[in-house]
Amino acid sequence: MASTGSDKGAPVATAMMMIRRPVADVFAAFVDPAITTKFWFSRGSARLQPGGTAQWFWDTYGVSATVNVLDFEPGARLRIEWGDPGAMTFVEWTFTALSPDRTYVRVVESGFRGDDKAVVARALDSTGGFNLLLAGAKAWLEHGIALALVPDHVPEDARHLI
Repeated sequence: MASTGSDKGAPVATAMMMIRRPVADVFAAFVDPAITTKFWFSRGSARLQPGGTAQWFWDTYGVSATVNVLDFEPGARLRIEWGDPGAMTFVEWTFTALSPDRTYVRVVESGFRGDDKAVVARALDSTGGFNLLLAGAKAWLEHGIALALVPDHVPEDARHLI
C-alpha cells in the first residue's frame, strides 16, 4: 500500500514479501538481468554493481529506464535512482534473512514529484507494480515458474480498457 514516509509526509510506494530462498540468491535475482528478466523486465544492459548504471527495458510497453546504483550491499540492501530526468525517484530494496532459506524483501520507492494528485497516483501505481514484481520473483525463485505478471498486467489488446 502507499504509505506516508518520514520525509515530511510525502507518499511512498511500499511492497514486501517473504521468499523461500537464501538471501544471497534473492539479492542476486534483483541485480542480475539474466534472472530478473524471468519475472520483471524484458532485458537489461548490465548486471547492477556498486556505482554502476544500467538500462532496463519493458519491451511489451515500449519503455525503458536508466538505473543508477546509489547503494549496493550484497545480501542486504540495494538502492537505485531511476526515472525521467527531472522526475527521478529512489527505490530501495532491503533483504533480511529470516532463516538460512527464507528472505524477507521490502521495496520502498520515494521522491515522487508533482501536484498532490499526481504524486499519490504515482505512489499507488508503483505500489501495485512492486507487489507484482515481488509475487513474480517469489514464483520464479521458489518454483521456477515465470508467471508473466508484468506483460499480462495490461496486454496490448486490453489497453483500451484502462
